[in-house]
Amino acid sequence: MRRLLPGLLVAALVTAVALLVPRVLTVSALVVAIAVGAVLRNVGALPEATRPGLAWAARRLLRAGVVLLGLQLSLPAVADLGVRGVVVIVVSVAVTFAATVLLGPVLGVSRRLTLLVATGFSICGAAAVAAMSAVVDPDGEAEEDTATAVALVTLFGTVALVALPLLVGALGLSDDDAGLWIGASVHEVAQVVAAGGAVSAAALAVATVTKLGRVVLLAPLVAGVGAVLRARSAVPAGGQVGTGAPASRPPLVPLFVLGFLAAVALRSTGLVPDVVLDVASQVTTALLTAAMVGLGAGVDLRRLLRTGGRAAVLGAASTVVAASASAALILAMP
Repeated sequence: MRRLLPGLLVAALVTAVALLVPRVLTVSALVVAIAVGAVLRNVGALPEATRPGLAWAARRLLRAGVVLLGLQLSLPAVADLGVRGVVVIVVSVAVTFAATVLLGPVLGVSRRLTLLVATGFSICGAAAVAAMSAVVDPDGEAEEDTATAVALVTLFGTVALVALPLLVGALGLSDDDAGLWIGASVHEVAQVVAAGGAVSAAALAVATVTKLGRVVLLAPLVAGVGAVLRARSAVPAGGQVGTGAPASRPPLVPLFVLGFLAAVALRSTGLVPDVVLDVASQVTTALLTAAMVGLGAGVDLRRLLRTGGRAAVLGAASTVVAASASAALILAMP
């Protein structure tokens, strides 16, 4: 505990500040946290003693936040979207994930980073990246890939939350369809809330439920990738196929993803009091924000600027695919 304490104190202090920022600026606390963590790392403001605690926060607190995220999901609420809404969600996620995975090798992006980007952009941002990292990087040897994926999903999710509400009128979408489009396209839950609220209260309600419908698909997607990687016996070292280097067999489904599913099932019973859900939502945000500090502290900006161009192109393409596929489905299914 003494070894972790310095880093945990830094994470706690930055988290406290980051949670205050959304009260005065339209900026997610997660965005603030990862940015501050990256700046502190790259200006040399983090002593060596803080590294163990920050690394622990980046992994453990992020996974705890994913578990609690399940309490925000109610399967009956998702079912209320109807067949059309569910089809838009499932097909959009599948197309975005598949297109990103296929485009990654073409752009020269490593297999590991491609899978992290594909999951984060198709499902739910940082939480999805965390879940997939437990499968593609079971030994925690590529924290920088995880941080890069989170940074990209933050960047392009912010672009999407500004652009999509402006395009609603051009596409002639109703408030309900606008909410469905935003929920199926924008990456982070907080970004969806901001984008949906910029259209209307009705759009916000539909966007939030749609986004949570995407989050429900996190567990089966992670389990599917885990099954494929286990069949190959190992994740290639360095994220490249064909290296032949040994690596740990990835878990089929990480334990914290099972915890996420249990939380979803519990919320779906309708037995959890609203006051508990409110507290859990705040704790979830705090845990994910603290984890973002740790991930930001793992980002080497100079290396990212040298090598991150291709990954950025992949993120941009994935964002366009998500928005285009969902818009096409909505317009084709009146």
